[in-house]
This record gives sequence, structure tokens and C-alpha cells, in this order.
Amino acid sequence: MTEKTSFLQEVAEALRDNGIGAAVTALIGGTIALLASVTRKAFTNDAMLARLDRELSQERDRVDRQRAEDRDDDADRLERIETDIRAMRDLMFEAFQRGRTD
Repeated sequence: MTEKTSFLQEVAEALRDNGIGAAVTALIGGTIALLASVTRKAFTNDAMLARLDRELSQERDRVDRQRAEDRDDDADRLERIETDIRAMRDLMFEAFQRGRTD
């Protein structure tokens, strides 16, 4: 059965088996692998942030368009209400005028 060993245990074993040259090589290789992992994570996070910024911008644009549509709909509805009020006022005025002359 194979046992999983830590990075430091592998370095110590390489030092015992092959001397200081192998240990230094393993340490340098591990450091390079660690730097590669950190760099990959950093670029992944930057890409994720850029994608989230894009999505946020798109969502804001969608909300702005929806608000503009809602304002237009409200303006149209208000105009219809005002037209109905004027028509009703004119109708009542006309009826009142007829009632007084009769």
C-alpha cells in the first residue's frame, strides 16, 4: 500500500537518498509548481472578476431599459387618464349647461 507523504517528507527523503543536489532540485521544482499554482489562481480570479463586471454591466443596462419602458408606459397611462378626466369634465359641463337652459 502506498502512503501519501508531505512535500517536506519527500525533500528529506531525497536528501537522504541522493544528497543535497537532489534535495535542492526537488525544492526548486516544488517552488516553481507553487508559483505556477498561485499565478494560475490569480489569472483565474482576474478572469472571474472581469466576467462578473461584464454581467453586472449587462444587468444594469437591462434594468435601465426596463425602467425606461416603465416610465414610457406610465406616461402613456397618465395621458389616457388625463384625457378621460377632460372628456368627463367636458361632458359634465355640457350636461350642466343644458340643465340650466331648459
